[in-house]
Amino acid sequence: MLMRTDPFREFDRLAQLVTGGSAPGTWSKPSPMPMDAYRSGDEYVVVFDLPGVSADAIDLDVERNVLTVKAERRPAALAEGVEMQVAERPLGVFSRQLFLGDTLDTERIEAAYDNGVLTLRIPVAAQAKPRKISISAPADSPQQIDA
Repeated sequence: MLMRTDPFREFDRLAQLVTGGSAPGTWSKPSPMPMDAYRSGDEYVVVFDLPGVSADAIDLDVERNVLTVKAERRPAALAEGVEMQVAERPLGVFSRQLFLGDTLDTERIEAAYDNGVLTLRIPVAAQAKPRKISISAPADSPQQIDA
């Protein structure tokens, strides 16, 4: 039960519809924090690509049912006398928010970061898992009917 939101995505979509593609002089660029999300058994797995971001530049917060991921991609330190010729990689602070359903256990979220990939594992809450309900018969009712 994950929902994602990007408040500017609709504006971009509308601009592309109005201009018949991308606006003149602009190009469509991917999100600086692309993600995949899927359910695997009793947990949701959310994977973010964050190349060039160090683990200490990633911040995860959960407030109520909103998970916020912030990451800062800092410029590379250039040696003295080196002049940048092309700089196309996005720099700065990027963030994404996921609205987590009430059926997820936000107290037990696990995060791992390896080779520029942030993986979050969000378990389904115990009360949301399907369970078998047993049916009991009253103690004073007969168990068998004699014919």
